Amino acid sequence: MGMTYRKAVLAAVMVLLAVVLRPPAADAVDEFIDIHPFLKKIPLAIPDFKPLEPGDAAAQTTGQTRDLMVETLEFTSYFKLIDPAAYLDDPKTSGLTKRSINFRNWTIIGAELLVTGGVSQTGEAVEMELRLFDTVKGDSVLGKRYRGRKADLRKIVRKFCSEVIFFLTGDRGYFNSEIALVSNGTGNKEIFIAEFDGRNPSRFTRTNNITLSPAWSADSKWIAYTAYPKDKPNLYIKHRRQQRGYEIANKGLNITPAWRPQAGTNGSLDAMQLAATLSFTGDQEIYLLTGKGKIIKRLTKSWGSDVSPTWSPDGKRIAFVSNRSGNPQVYVKDLESGRVDRLTYQGRYNTQPSWSPKGDKIAYSGMEGGRNDIFVVGFDGRPPTQLTRDAGNNESPSWSPDGSMIVFSTTREGRSRIYVMTAFGTDQRILLKLPGEQTNPQWSPNTGF
Repeated sequence: MGMTYRKAVLAAVMVLLAVVLRPPAADAVDEFIDIHPFLKKIPLAIPDFKPLEPGDAAAQTTGQTRDLMVETLEFTSYFKLIDPAAYLDDPKTSGLTKRSINFRNWTIIGAELLVTGGVSQTGEAVEMELRLFDTVKGDSVLGKRYRGRKADLRKIVRKFCSEVIFFLTGDRGYFNSEIALVSNGTGNKEIFIAEFDGRNPSRFTRTNNITLSPAWSADSKWIAYTAYPKDKPNLYIKHRRQQRGYEIANKGLNITPAWRPQAGTNGSLDAMQLAATLSFTGDQEIYLLTGKGKIIKRLTKSWGSDVSPTWSPDGKRIAFVSNRSGNPQVYVKDLESGRVDRLTYQGRYNTQPSWSPKGDKIAYSGMEGGRNDIFVVGFDGRPPTQLTRDAGNNESPSWSPDGSMIVFSTTREGRSRIYVMTAFGTDQRILLKLPGEQTNPQWSPNTGF
């Protein structure tokens, strides 16, 4: 694990310059990996960051940076933040490095981890030193120095948080991902895009009609979606940043797109593939398409309707919804063997599957007692686990890139809003609130720093 960590750090490509202050010891990595997230939150202390050089500008930036660090790490639900009122160290005199820290002052108030930070600023240029300590061992386990602009503060903090989560879990987290969603606040259903924590939502489409089912490509550069020009659903493929794209307008329905992982990650749209439901033959079946919408082959064939494909992380299987058994249920097809297995049996109405990035589970929306709730089911034959209950209708689950969280829509407040929760169903809270109602959230892959 230690070697994997060092390779990942050396290979990281980022707009900021990061210099390792002190690499973690290999044995320390193994100790932290055993932590079970969410079920036992890790007590964490983040005292005030310090100016590395005197000056009002640096002092202002330290407070802003510390607040960003608290918000970002608290969002993960991995940590229990220690109330600063309980700190024994004087924030004005406490140290930043191992040599100057009295670890007993932190363990006695229950902190198992400690983050310290120092910031210097010259004009718009910022330099930052950030460290993570194991207070129980009294040791430094992670240290980084970053240089960038003041406008890069959020990027710097998220980069360090990604290193912290990687050190603890072996995953990079989701700090450079986004969430696409549908909102009708403009008077029409349009796609909006927000940062992973709901910040800075912006409008992506201007179709001025019904727009649904946003889907991210593996490199997060393209979004496929369904829109209804002239009251007929067609598929559209649009670049995330550039004003270019394609329309898929076969006869009949063109709906529920899903990009194939592992295909076209070099940025070439010609090499990309996506699955979608088409009905030009009269029956709703799932087809494999090129990134520009050319049909490669048909993936499903049954008397019923097959919709809402979602890919396994290796791109070798799809889960989808079919009413071939009489009611909507989730099925899984192996594309190499052609074998199709029914996955859900509990409940009579199960839809909107989303395959976990780790490949071991599928989240979906199932109807229980007249309400839709979010369930998760594995491939071990065990019954599904219900994650939401007694809180309105809960639909459209979508996993974070590391599989630790799920975003979904819910009507628990009356109007449909976008919420997030851990993969265990804990810490359910609102992500963002826009005018109108919000539905159909889709979490993007990480795009690198």
